[in-house]
Amino acid sequence: MKRLILTTCLFVLFASCTALADWNVGDPYKMHFPQLPDPDGWDVEFYDWVPQLADDWQCTESGEVDDIHIWYSWKGDSVGTIQMVQLGIWSNDPDGGGAAAGYSTPDEKLWGYRDLYPGEFTTRDWTTGGKQGWYDPISGVHVTGDHDEIYQLNVVDIDDPFYQEEGEIYWLSICFWMGEDPNRPGWKTADVDKYPEQYAGNHFMDDAVWWDGDNGNWNELRDPITGKSLDLAFVITPEPATVGLLGLGALSLLRRRKNS
Repeated sequence: MKRLILTTCLFVLFASCTALADWNVGDPYKMHFPQLPDPDGWDVEFYDWVPQLADDWQCTESGEVDDIHIWYSWKGDSVGTIQMVQLGIWSNDPDGGGAAAGYSTPDEKLWGYRDLYPGEFTTRDWTTGGKQGWYDPISGVHVTGDHDEIYQLNVVDIDDPFYQEEGEIYWLSICFWMGEDPNRPGWKTADVDKYPEQYAGNHFMDDAVWWDGDNGNWNELRDPITGKSLDLAFVITPEPATVGLLGLGALSLLRRRKNS
């Protein structure tokens, strides 16, 4: 029995260590719901500040935001080296700077920008999808059937994390910095058909936005062919430490039984 308990403890601890980096479908989350990547969707260019991309989420559990995951791909499947990841969290402006805008946008920057360097984030292969498109919202250039591979970016254990309040709407902005690397990353659009039943086929709240460096505006992110609103693929999850506590609890149980 002791051997079984020990084996279970080690398994849970190993699983919690794995959870420190990756997020898999079925893992916990603390936002409205995970926005999973569309295997037949677009990748929207987002490197070296312009265009900067952002999407909104609704907090479902008050606590620190120190565990963020997004999905992305590389233009033409030509993999580059990410020099830095820049994060920001914003309040929500439901009028987008005025009723004329007709859509919500990020408002006040509440946290960040936070610059993360290799070692402060991890990446992994996610899956091979259908032929995915590439889209530059500034120039309007888009290419269908551009690439196949999907990757996951994982940011965990962020120092001095943002504290979110249950029920509030926030915006997450992310930009990759590539330096002299000519390869181009794109943030994947979300698969709205995989949303919960009451949302399936529709984006959550308003669509994602992109920052126009010239005019200083947040613009709606829309499909360059159909004009439909687009969401971006990401998930906000519970702190990894809460998972590790399961393993510590199991070890404590073993210790108590040993001493009894």
